[in-house]
Amino acid sequence: MRWQRLFADLQAELDAGEVAAERAEDASRARLESGAVRLADRIGGATGRQLTVRCRGAGDLRGVLLECGPGWLLMTEAGGREVLVALPAVRTVAGLDRTTAVPDEREVARRLDLRWALRGLARDRAAVQVLLDDGGACTGTVDRVGADYLELAEHPAGEPRRGAAVQGVRAIALDAVAAVRRLAPGWD
Repeated sequence: MRWQRLFADLQAELDAGEVAAERAEDASRARLESGAVRLADRIGGATGRQLTVRCRGAGDLRGVLLECGPGWLLMTEAGGREVLVALPAVRTVAGLDRTTAVPDEREVARRLDLRWALRGLARDRAAVQVLLDDGGACTGTVDRVGADYLELAEHPAGEPRRGAAVQGVRAIALDAVAAVRRLAPGWD
């Protein structure tokens, strides 16, 4: 009987050691997996949720997250107005839950960057307000998007982009863009 107790004690110690090693390995694996999560994926898990996104130069932007891509996120603000936020300008995000989006590693998905989203605004010929990371803002219509800049035909927000209404064309470095807010017709 003494041998059986000894073997039972040794087996219990071995089992306890294995459980402790598994827990340590699980914790280490969880830390590694968390360490690989990107902010865009963390935010992407909140699609459909109300978020408050604080951006350099633009302050707090509040809205429901519609979509998130590489380098940008799209929200609908109160009143249904859309705002495209440049991810590099994001400083904090409030309203997240525990969900994280699965990263989309497809080549096509990686090409749908901020320039792609801005080109959509250029195609729509929508009046926009470009919020800059230094706190400034410009109003007009996105005419074209280059490799590292956008061109904005500046005109009053309440007027359509017509030759007579355009007061000038401004090139804006993409690195300086905090957010681009689509303006409703008649907004001043």
